[in-house]
Amino acid sequence: MRFVEKGARDVERKLRRLASHGRAKAYARFFKLGPGEYGEGDKFLGVSVPEQRRLARQFGDLPLSDIQRLLRNPYHECRLTALFILVQKYENADEKEQERIAALYLKNTKRVNNWDLVDASASRILGAHLFPKRDRRVLDRLSRSTNLWERRIAIVATHAYISRGDFSHTFSIARRYCVDRHDLIHKATGWMLREVGKRSRSSLSAFLDHEAPRMPRIMLRYAIEQYPKTKRVIYLRAKSRIR
Repeated sequence: MRFVEKGARDVERKLRRLASHGRAKAYARFFKLGPGEYGEGDKFLGVSVPEQRRLARQFGDLPLSDIQRLLRNPYHECRLTALFILVQKYENADEKEQERIAALYLKNTKRVNNWDLVDASASRILGAHLFPKRDRRVLDRLSRSTNLWERRIAIVATHAYISRGDFSHTFSIARRYCVDRHDLIHKATGWMLREVGKRSRSSLSAFLDHEAPRMPRIMLRYAIEQYPKTKRVIYLRAKSRIR
């Protein structure tokens, strides 16, 4: 019987077999890999997300050392598949193993280096780990990072709190991001604020009543998407008046 290695190399081999040159070119455009764009330097094999999720389920018992190797891989799909596996492991782990997984995640935040990688993992690993008892100052540190993706991790991680009715850290980071210059931070923050509004419209309105005039326009638009048109116009006019 032929031995089949169940490790990082085997994951990469399987991803390469699923690769599509046409998809890789499309992903390069979609994820902005051009010179000076936010994804510059990344590489794609051209494997769909559903295929990566199926592969992640096959490798659910992959050791953390192999996940670390995949996170260091230059191909985007290797890192995303590694994060899908890591999320699965975290959600099925005991407390001691969860500590190890969260530590691995924090050690590799600079390799969680595109918006889809962040959005697939930040809340379900880091946010879930910190809520409700652990020290959240790590999110404050990440939110002040010069690294775009660490800043996005900080705000997206708060979705774990939002889903449990705790909005304070989302609002705290959102205030800080009102002066952030990157639209990927504006979009993520507006998304999280919209999630707050789904659970407590009054809490979001109280925040917007104070902060809407200084919020970047795209952040504000994302945040108020579910308001009736008349209310959206009021907030957008408040923004316009300070220009």
